[in-house]
Amino acid sequence: MRWLVCAVILAGAFGQRRVAEGERVAVRAEDAAKGRELYNRNCTMCHGLDGSAGDRAPALGATRRYLRRTEEELFDAIKNGIPGTLMPPTALDPKEVRLIVAYIRSLRATAADSPVPGDVEKGSQVFFGKGGCAGCHTIDGRGGILGPELSNIGAERRIEALRDALTKRRETIPRGYVPVKVTLRKGPVIEGIVKNEHNSSLQILSKDGRMHSVNREEASAIEYSKESLMPVDWDRKLSAAEFQDLLAFLSKRSRRGR
Repeated sequence: MRWLVCAVILAGAFGQRRVAEGERVAVRAEDAAKGRELYNRNCTMCHGLDGSAGDRAPALGATRRYLRRTEEELFDAIKNGIPGTLMPPTALDPKEVRLIVAYIRSLRATAADSPVPGDVEKGSQVFFGKGGCAGCHTIDGRGGILGPELSNIGAERRIEALRDALTKRRETIPRGYVPVKVTLRKGPVIEGIVKNEHNSSLQILSKDGRMHSVNREEASAIEYSKESLMPVDWDRKLSAAEFQDLLAFLSKRSRRGR
């Protein structure tokens, strides 16, 4: 179990500097890149290449709780080792240790902790204007309810996940967002997403934002879609600059420090 304790303590990837309360410190891309090179030369025997699982320790990029969260705690673990575990001290220069710390943080950094190019204000204009994103999504009380609420999305997702959500089809649709088309025996056709479902009934949030409770006996046809209502061609609908501005805006949606 010593290697596990060592790895868990070392893997505090949401580390922060000792700064004012609420202030966030982003990982510098150039520091993370240099740290990756040092990590892959010095740490892979235990922790695996590029943060993947190694022979003696699990992946540092995996989802788990971390015992050491600050940069100073990580620095101390790497530079001085961890007594009572298999984590040894290192002879690396302190500047090199800082770079490795930056890389470890980057393995688990959310979009809010990462440097994302783009104009946030222009991205807001795309979200609430040309992009029409607010027709389905709410941010800070503004917008629609058909899609997930996004006020904290930058603190919950990595930038790669935000980019993929705007450009790639999902293999599975999350519960509560499966599109459905219900044809009633007596009444209109209802199109929307399934919020709740039972053997005898469905609760549907229609595209106009209204909630419908439908008994299955009332329906002549119920058609589920395997395609999410979320468009995935925003990199083509928007210009390259607009798309990057939208990413920058979403990356800064975080309730941390508020």
